[in-house]
Amino acid sequence: MKGGESKAEATSTDQRLKTRGRKAGKKTKKDPNQPKRPPSAFFVFLEDFRKEFNLANPNNKSVATVGKAAGARWKAMTDEDKAPYVAKAESRKTEYIKNVQQYNLKLASGTNREEDDSDKSKSEVDEAVSEEEAEDDD
Repeated sequence: MKGGESKAEATSTDQRLKTRGRKAGKKTKKDPNQPKRPPSAFFVFLEDFRKEFNLANPNNKSVATVGKAAGARWKAMTDEDKAPYVAKAESRKTEYIKNVQQYNLKLASGTNREEDDSDKSKSEVDEAVSEEEAEDDD
């Protein structure tokens, strides 16, 4: 206990540090329909590199080894060598932006996620509603 703090004061400080920046027990739920963020140029490169590396080193099971080798090669590459990966990343980014705009339009139009995930098709739901209305008319 440094500086003459009591054990209780030190514990309360520790508790505040643990919960800093987030509220305990309240985690926001991600929408599974939300588009995934596009990969950076390095991750586009990594997709190709992983295939090559696994063919050259079939006995390697370490993800860290692949990552280190990919990072070393990426650093050694010139801008001209990186250009195709940067172009692919940019095209994926523009595609992502379009998908996000469509997703936001769906949310703004009031389409409910729970309705989209329903097991019943829209025609089955319409039939059930029309049957209920027919029973009410009798």
